[in-house]
Amino acid sequence: MSVTLDGQILFDEQRLEIKPESFRRDTIERAAAGLNGVLSIDMGGRGRKIRQTGTLRAQSRTQMSNKVSAISACMDGNAHTLISGEGEAFKNLRMDSFKVSAQRTSGSAVVVDYEIVYTQLV
Repeated sequence: MSVTLDGQILFDEQRLEIKPESFRRDTIERAAAGLNGVLSIDMGGRGRKIRQTGTLRAQSRTQMSNKVSAISACMDGNAHTLISGEGEAFKNLRMDSFKVSAQRTSGSAVVVDYEIVYTQLV
């Protein structure tokens, strides 16, 4: 099964890793007169970060530019769904960053390393 983002196959399977962090909660802590210590108010769940790393391959720099542009277009503030190669679905993802590094040629292909950071909204 291929890794998809909103049903589109945008990523190559080589060296692809998806690392979800744990969900977190947010609190507000305030000192109050007459209390020894602080008042802690639970603000509920706030989501989690998910990091995706891997490599992209294309036959030319133009094709690589098109791949990078297609992925960058997903940094639109909307919620997306990522489905891993094992079939695990990560819903309500906002793409926060997409970093491309180490562009090189490998045989007849252009290869780049990338990292994407998503926030899974609750």
